Amino acid sequence: MVRTPLIPAEVSTRTVRRWAWGSLVANVVIIVTGALVRLTGSGLGCPTWPRCTDASFTPHRELGAHGVIEFGNRLLTYVLVAVAVGTVVAVWRWARSSRSLRTHAVVLALGIPLQAVVGGISVLTDLNPWVVAVHLLLSLVLVALATWLVARVHDHRPADVSGRVRSFVLALYALAWVVVYLGTVVTGSGPHAGDADVPRNGLDPELLSRLHAWSVYAVVAATLLVLWLTRHTALRRTAAVVLGVELAQGAVGFAQYLTGLPVPLVAVHLLGSAVFVSAATWLLLDARPVAVPAPRAEDHATLAA
Repeated sequence: MVRTPLIPAEVSTRTVRRWAWGSLVANVVIIVTGALVRLTGSGLGCPTWPRCTDASFTPHRELGAHGVIEFGNRLLTYVLVAVAVGTVVAVWRWARSSRSLRTHAVVLALGIPLQAVVGGISVLTDLNPWVVAVHLLLSLVLVALATWLVARVHDHRPADVSGRVRSFVLALYALAWVVVYLGTVVTGSGPHAGDADVPRNGLDPELLSRLHAWSVYAVVAATLLVLWLTRHTALRRTAAVVLGVELAQGAVGFAQYLTGLPVPLVAVHLLGSAVFVSAATWLLLDARPVAVPAPRAEDHATLAA
C-alpha cells in the first residue's frame, strides 16, 4: 500500500509566486474592508467578539446593515487565513525553498490570527482609538512582510548602493512608519470613529493634521534626496515609484482634509497607506550596500614595506 505523503509533490515557481502575490493582495484588501466598516459606522455592528452577539456567532436582524457589514468583514478574515495557509503549503512544497523562507511564510500566516485577536480587543474595548490604531498598524506590518515574501520568491536582486545611500534609505523607511503612525493618531481624533457613541482620543485634530503633514513633507524630501543620490543607479526607478505614490497619497490626503473627510476619499487614502508601505518596503529591499572586501595578507605586507 502506497502512502500519500503529508506534503505532496512540489509545486512550480509560478504557483508559489501567485500565492505570494495573493497573500499581499489579501492583506491589502482586508485593510480596505476594515476601513469601510469604520467609515460606515459599523464598527460595533457585532457588539462582542468572537461571537457577533452574546448568543450567536451570526448577526440578528435587529442589528441591521451594520451587523451585516461588520460580520462580513469578520468572514473575510477566514479568506485571508485560507490564502495564508495556501501560501505556507506552496512555499513548503517548493523545491527551491529554504528554511528561512518557510519561516517567513509561517510568521506571515501567524500574524493573521494575531490580527484577529487585536480586532476582537478593539470591539471589546468599544473601539478604543489607540487599539484601533494598533489594529491598522499590524495590518500594515503584514503588508510589509507580504511584500518581502513576494520579493524573495521572485529572486529579487537588489541594486548595489553605497553605505551612505543605504543609510538614507533606512532613514526614509523609518520616516515612512512615522507618517503612517501619525496618520492613525489623526484618525483617532477625527469624526470617523466606527460608531456614533465611540469616544475619540481627545487630541487636537487640527494640530495633529499639521504634524502629520510635516512628516509627509519630511518623507518626500528624503525620497527626493535618495532619488538624486541614485540617479545613475538601478535604484532610481524604485525611488521614483515611491515618490509617485507619496505625491498621490499626499494629494488625496489634502483633498480629504479640505473637503471635510468624505468617506470615499478616506477609503482611498487608507488604500494608499497600504500601497505606500509596500512601495517603501520594496525600496528598502532594493538597496543593498556594496560589500567592502576584507584586506588581503599581501596588502598588509605591502603597507608594512
